[in-house]
Amino acid sequence: MRLDFHTHGKLAKKLPFSTAYTDWLFGEAKAAGLDALCLTEHFNTLQFADVYGYIASVSRRTGDALELENGLKVFPGMETDVAEGGHILSIGPLEAILELNRRLEPHKEKRDFLPFSRLMDLFEKYPVVVGCGHPFRAGGHVPELPEEQLRRLKFLDLNGKDLALDRERTERLTHDLGKKLGIPVVSGSDTHQAVQYGCVTTVFEREVDTVPALYGEMTAGRYAIDLSDTAAFQVRTACLLKRSLKEIHALGGDYVAILTREATA
Repeated sequence: MRLDFHTHGKLAKKLPFSTAYTDWLFGEAKAAGLDALCLTEHFNTLQFADVYGYIASVSRRTGDALELENGLKVFPGMETDVAEGGHILSIGPLEAILELNRRLEPHKEKRDFLPFSRLMDLFEKYPVVVGCGHPFRAGGHVPELPEEQLRRLKFLDLNGKDLALDRERTERLTHDLGKKLGIPVVSGSDTHQAVQYGCVTTVFEREVDTVPALYGEMTAGRYAIDLSDTAAFQVRTACLLKRSLKEIHALGGDYVAILTREATA
């Protein structure tokens, strides 16, 4: 099972949710060879609940996953900012992710972000697996927290964007922290659009459809991380595409129509 642990269903968190854009993303994810992905949408994105409401309406429940018509499995998740600086990933059943997002409503502005310890207190009340996204990206300070707090994490994200910028540093620091804490290191592309899919994936020996089973395979080490030879090119191209599409939107254009016309041409 080829899985991407860190993905988004919108181009940017301040843009309106588009069902056509999300459909396009998931079609491209399947075309890129993915069997499953974790949709770790930003907790403070516009229309968070609408994103999951739509996906639930066009999929069938398979364990904890939402299986789309094209066979792609979507594990619900969320990416949450902490006051110290950094992003925390959570993966779990749809109901848990939606309830957590509602409970975080008072903390979605930067001045109100929860500190790591309080966020973990909240997450530990729900059946979610929690990890740190791109722990060594500039502006993130999660690795500087006391070790007793870091040991509350269940995994680390070896992030595609960071691998493309500095592979040696990203791999060394992330794996060293994973060994220190005794937790698995898995991989995610961090894509907001389709070009980045497949730049790095986590390939499991077995196919699973529940979060406990997924976590079991992670802790057993029955997976390999596959970094594409074209990862750096994919990430650079993806950054250019994202900026261009956001500018089209800012100028009043329909970036979704442009993408979907291209896809069906």
